[in-house]
Amino acid sequence: MAKRDYYEVLGVGKNASDDEIKKAYRKLAMKYHPDRNPDSKEAEEKFKEAKEAYEMLSEPEKKAAYDQYGHAGVDPNAGFGAGGAGFGGGFAEAFGDIFGDIFGQAQGQGGRRGGGPQMYRGADLRYSMEITLEQAANGYDTQIRVPHWDECDHCHGKGAEPGSSVETCPTCHGAGQVRVSQGFFTMQQTCPKCHGSGKYIPKPCTKCHGQGKLKSQKTLEVKIPAGIDEGMRIRSSGNGEPGINGGPPGDLYVEIHIKQHPVFERDGDDLHCQMPISFATAAIGGDIEVPTLGGRVAFPVPEGTQAGKTFRLRGKGIKGVRSGYAGDLYVHINIETPVKLTEHQKDLLKQFDKSVHEGGSRHSPQEQTWMDKVKNFFSS
Repeated sequence: MAKRDYYEVLGVGKNASDDEIKKAYRKLAMKYHPDRNPDSKEAEEKFKEAKEAYEMLSEPEKKAAYDQYGHAGVDPNAGFGAGGAGFGGGFAEAFGDIFGDIFGQAQGQGGRRGGGPQMYRGADLRYSMEITLEQAANGYDTQIRVPHWDECDHCHGKGAEPGSSVETCPTCHGAGQVRVSQGFFTMQQTCPKCHGSGKYIPKPCTKCHGQGKLKSQKTLEVKIPAGIDEGMRIRSSGNGEPGINGGPPGDLYVEIHIKQHPVFERDGDDLHCQMPISFATAAIGGDIEVPTLGGRVAFPVPEGTQAGKTFRLRGKGIKGVRSGYAGDLYVHINIETPVKLTEHQKDLLKQFDKSVHEGGSRHSPQEQTWMDKVKNFFSS
């Protein structure tokens, strides 16, 4: 099945700003998050689709490649664009040797030094971490286990079986590249024998298979700043995959996902919560306890509060990781209808209802307004 346009997935235009792209993704992530739709395969697919679109459009290099070449620009199997570190340098690297021969310069992530083996930056690694809303609001220090590469203890990093040696590649003579003539052009291509390393190992190490390194895991300390939001990433420089032929290592990106909270719903730095109150409290007013991330706070409900009324508690939201200012807490009032009443309670309510209706619009202004609208509708 053909992939949908990433801008279409997020519902933004191609000229959308970074903030607009982020806001659109956050809205979709909240709507289709698996925690909110545990039994919906469609929601799960839409969540994955939105996540993929955001990953591509939130990084300048990938976004530029996608804008120019479409999905082919970010597909590592297509040979175009910046679909992800670790897949070579994409379009620029694939054609860099041709342009380098014509214009006298190398292009892309790889680079040659004096005709030696081409070096490549290591792939970036991504680690998905799920945290609570409280951890996101207050900050969180934790440890994670990530892939790591250690020097092979059998060949001591040489890649050759002990007792044998690493030789200069007989095909490219250590250059890592070979020249190929096609018509009027002379192109340089990666050596097919040594794959660009410039070296040849007649007897590869039996433990690391000539890599000179063994994959393991290491523990990293991760400091999550207070106020971090859904989809934000923390970069750990140099903790990605190692470079090729002496190139620099990639980076590690820790992508944050926030669990659904049983009480609060987050919107940027603001929080929203539903607050049930009795109809008596709504009618005559009274103090209630409102939950906040810092604990319960007393709040005076004014007399005559209607269902659906929203109150704003300034500064009771989340302190923004970039702005440094705390958002607000919006309390949405739900008036609860009493259930399982005794006969005595029912009689009291009937008496109360009768006395209220005798007062007319003075006690029930919304009901009176609605009745007037009904009368006007049938008389017109």
